[in-house]
Amino acid sequence: MLYAVIPAGGSGTRLWPLSRAGHPKFLHPLTGTSASLLQATVARLAPLTTPERTLVVTGAAHVAAVARQLTGLPEENILVEPSPRDSCAAIALAAAVIAVRDPDAVMGSFAADHLIRDPDSWVCTVQEAVRGAEQGLLMTVGITPAWAETGYGYLETGDPIEGVPWRTVAEFKEKPAAEVAEAYVRSGRHLWNASMFVWRVDVFLAELARQQPALHAGVAAIAAAWGTPEQDEVLGAIWPTLPKISVDYAVMEGAATAGRVATVPGDFGWNDVGDFHTLGDVLPAADDAGNVVLGTDAKPGVLLRDSSGLVVVPQSGRLVAVLGLRDLIVVDTPDAVLVCPRDRAQDVKALVDELKERGEEGYV
Repeated sequence: MLYAVIPAGGSGTRLWPLSRAGHPKFLHPLTGTSASLLQATVARLAPLTTPERTLVVTGAAHVAAVARQLTGLPEENILVEPSPRDSCAAIALAAAVIAVRDPDAVMGSFAADHLIRDPDSWVCTVQEAVRGAEQGLLMTVGITPAWAETGYGYLETGDPIEGVPWRTVAEFKEKPAAEVAEAYVRSGRHLWNASMFVWRVDVFLAELARQQPALHAGVAAIAAAWGTPEQDEVLGAIWPTLPKISVDYAVMEGAATAGRVATVPGDFGWNDVGDFHTLGDVLPAADDAGNVVLGTDAKPGVLLRDSSGLVVVPQSGRLVAVLGLRDLIVVDTPDAVLVCPRDRAQDVKALVDELKERGEEGYV
């Protein structure tokens, strides 16, 4: 039985003003149903694991909301980060805690804020990754590219491994320029890096100790105190000293160079819901004009006339009316309104950065 770890952090700045630091995107129902992204992630894991073997790693500000949304999860399975230290510390802490419970465990790490259109196919892909992990490989789930995306990192793969659907991972690639992304897709050897990982906890922790000995020593000490009266004291003393680094940089790139990483290509309708334009592409339209309205049950809702290709998010309780416009994003929250062209959706992060520079943290 797989142990599932769900890192639930970040603020989703490209989904501002809906997603905020205090209520980030994984807590919002952006799935086309009433389920939040986090709840959808846990539901998707049901064929692979149990609530008792599902752990969420999240910040102190989000613990109460996570617990409210995941009432079936044991309280002790919500691991609290005192402060953000990037993905390696979060994932390594979970691995170390699991290793204390079950030293031979296989764990998978799956982000809290992704959409999967074909969960059955995703489950089959993860099960293949588990097979590779059981043989001592650090496995990833790579996404077969649907287009030359510049907003994702890539996995450069080696030759297929005979008898299994895995490929070795030769190198992790940064987000590329457009012409480089096009070359990646043409090569047939590159997959999108969705940051889904599957491994035996002992193999991962050994690789962490080889490449990041200080981080390994820190999480091992925290895990040894986990669940004891000394937990908070040890966590508070050690956590701020841990390196702030992603698991890709800290472990996976070096492990790939050493020939210890493989991937299972998947094609299951994956999307990381990075901005409102993407949300408009993946959610069903509310009308024949291709307008997407998030939360259509809200009253008084929206009034759209002679408009098409809109993404409308009514969250303030006011009526949102749009007349004669095309391909816009309209987000109405109680304290902030966003209007921008859909092709500028990636630039919403710049607004958040400017608010921070102006000291307007209350809007962030």
